[in-house]
Amino acid sequence: MCGRFASFKNLNKLKNIFDLNSNNFNVTSSYNVSPCTDVNVILNYEYQNYLLPTYWGYSFMNTNTQKKQILINSRIETINTKLLFKDSFLKRKCIIPANGYYEWSNSGDEKKPYFVKLGDGELIYFAGVWRKENYKDDKRRVFSIITKEANKNIKKIHHRMPITLNANSALEYLDNKNNNLLFDNFEEIDLSFHQVSKYVNNPKNNDEKCIIPLN
Repeated sequence: MCGRFASFKNLNKLKNIFDLNSNNFNVTSSYNVSPCTDVNVILNYEYQNYLLPTYWGYSFMNTNTQKKQILINSRIETINTKLLFKDSFLKRKCIIPANGYYEWSNSGDEKKPYFVKLGDGELIYFAGVWRKENYKDDKRRVFSIITKEANKNIKKIHHRMPITLNANSALEYLDNKNNNLLFDNFEEIDLSFHQVSKYVNNPKNNDEKCIIPLN
């Protein structure tokens, strides 16, 4: 899964890479992006790419508990059939730029945090979906990150991982009009990881200390 990530450098390159249509191009940086916050998301609307703040998490009513819940991830295995995400995957794909993400491995009774990245933290792009939801007296954009079974390397720390694309694959994903898009056609990115301090466990901690390798 993907429950926390970092997006902190080279973000201004997005304007050229994705030919973003924006008169007020503005990005925010964070070493500790958490669910239920506004996040930099690239989406395509009427054949133009935009970078827009979008709320992380789809909401739905749990029919068993009659309580509202939030889903931050969607599984590629069921995204074409799960009612909550199917329409979004067919019509509203998006890209979430990042410099890496955090994952927690279970080691006995202890959860150890790791930072997963490409090289020295180069930009990577998570595949996602988005939609608009009613919010108070208005509507807001929300998104979900698509996950898949972890590859052999990432499986050492967790059994799931976000679908992670390079710039070319991200552009193809945004432009793709084929509802049967297979991510297997995209190049696998060689991600590495290192253990980090439990400092990152608190979403309020938001600085470079979050990603520093644990000695």
